[in-house]
Amino acid sequence: MKVIVAKTAGFCFGVKRAVDTVYEQIEKKEVVRPIYTCGPIIHNEEVVQDLSRRGVEVLSEEELGDASGGTVVLRSHGVGQKVCERLTERGFHLVDATCPFVKKIHRTVREESEKGRTIIIIGNAEHPEVKGIQGWCREKAYVVETPEEASKLTLLAGTKVCIVSQTTFNYNKFQLLVEIISKKSYDSIVVNTICSATHERQAEARQLASKVDVMLVIGGKHSSNTQKLYEICRKECNSTYYIQTVRDLNPKWLEGKRSVGITAGASTPNHIIEEVHTNVRIKF
Repeated sequence: MKVIVAKTAGFCFGVKRAVDTVYEQIEKKEVVRPIYTCGPIIHNEEVVQDLSRRGVEVLSEEELGDASGGTVVLRSHGVGQKVCERLTERGFHLVDATCPFVKKIHRTVREESEKGRTIIIIGNAEHPEVKGIQGWCREKAYVVETPEEASKLTLLAGTKVCIVSQTTFNYNKFQLLVEIISKKSYDSIVVNTICSATHERQAEARQLASKVDVMLVIGGKHSSNTQKLYEICRKECNSTYYIQTVRDLNPKWLEGKRSVGITAGASTPNHIIEEVHTNVRIKF
């Protein structure tokens, strides 16, 4: 059986930086303890559980509001400006592990909203990255995820708007939604804030899925970018399966197959990808 692992599978720059930051804090003798992350540092249960065993607590923004003292590592998804201010006021030492690409969006929406533009964010309204972006807008921001929502968006003609995107959003879908919004009578500027690594990962996954008999997509069940990879691959290969670890691999999926493709979300550690690859290659 031929097994092909996508070159772009696994940790992206921003996720690796965030995870490394937490482990660095654990090793520092002078760090103010306890150590918290504001929400899970990344959407991968294996990593979060390992950090928990090392004494790192995961608390929501609300739970952190009831605590005081210690070190809080801000995860790669980022948080809103008021969250940072509130944590500082409560005496926490903040370590900012926000992905630099996400930080760039924060600066963009803050600057453009200060200029009087209404911010439109293309993405999932419930995703922590999008909530964080909203927290840097001076006025209300609108979140659009589907063509229906884009069509229903109603602002006054001539409204100055700035359109940005969740970094892990599907590139083709982003273009479609921008096209729908651009047909409205707004004074629009568009800033494509989809991470280049995300675009490359999606493009490679699409190409690989179109050439293999079975496609395995590895990632945490709450990982937005992994879910999008699965959707992309599923359109190209009917036998596409979403797994978190090698334990989820069903041997029946591979019976009689000649080729298997493997990709993984940006929050999937390399050792999990390697375990799946080795298992498929040796056993089949």
